Amino acid sequence: MTRRPFQLVDVFPDAPAAGGRLTGNPLAVVFDGDDLSTDEMLAITRWLNLSETTFLVKPTEAGADYRVRIFTLDRELPFAGHPTLGTCHAWLSRGGPPRTAGRVMQQCGVGLVEVRTGDEILSFAAPPLIRSGPVDAALMATIVDVLQVPPEAVLEAAWAANGPGWIMVRMASAAEVLALSPKRSCPVPLDLGVVGPYPAGGPLAYEVRALFTAEAGSLREDPVTGSLNASVAQSLLAAGRVSAPYVASQGTAIGRRGRVFIDQDAGGQVWVGGRAVTLFEGTAAV
Repeated sequence: MTRRPFQLVDVFPDAPAAGGRLTGNPLAVVFDGDDLSTDEMLAITRWLNLSETTFLVKPTEAGADYRVRIFTLDRELPFAGHPTLGTCHAWLSRGGPPRTAGRVMQQCGVGLVEVRTGDEILSFAAPPLIRSGPVDAALMATIVDVLQVPPEAVLEAAWAANGPGWIMVRMASAAEVLALSPKRSCPVPLDLGVVGPYPAGGPLAYEVRALFTAEAGSLREDPVTGSLNASVAQSLLAAGRVSAPYVASQGTAIGRRGRVFIDQDAGGQVWVGGRAVTLFEGTAAV
């Protein structure tokens, strides 16, 4: 039995001044995972029963500060957003020394992902989309059936996959997104990101809901999702539907208060940022 450090990190919570503790998406980070097999990592993830658990291992690519393996309850992911920020925060909190001040290079399944560090906000460079374009008519019919809305309520349904196979479902308003009462199960595997704008001039630009098919076809909702916000931002910015910087809200429908900070630099790179706070830490006997 090996004892190794671990942390439970709250990722994308609201500001502390707004009572932001415990309002984001929890992440378990296990350090010194090089001797763990893939099956052991998956077993630990399932036992913890969080949406994702990450394992820090030695990097194998030149230029990487660390390498992370990201697991959901049923598989390993090449990339995910809240695990990227939460793992970076945990690595820095234990004295991880970045090769370059203000920048961390994470190695994961999609290669190297840059993370910018700041006093309060960490931001990752959104990876390129690996699939885009409208969904077909059969899939659209499944989507409106699962969301239990008339077809005309969906303004657009398009692939926005960047590791997870997200489909962006655009609606007319944040209020419509929050009013959704989707089915509890889905006949096919789906990763849906439903988005709708808030009225102009307020502190929040969009409400986001992430719905995905889980075990036995059940439909679950993720509290706050970095990868989805990354691909949504890329799609909305490219179409001119929003301008950066902006703040997205997620988790409202399930009692969370996630805040995702979207920016775009002069070169067109989209950055996805948020807070990360370690709430529990200790030693894992695994």
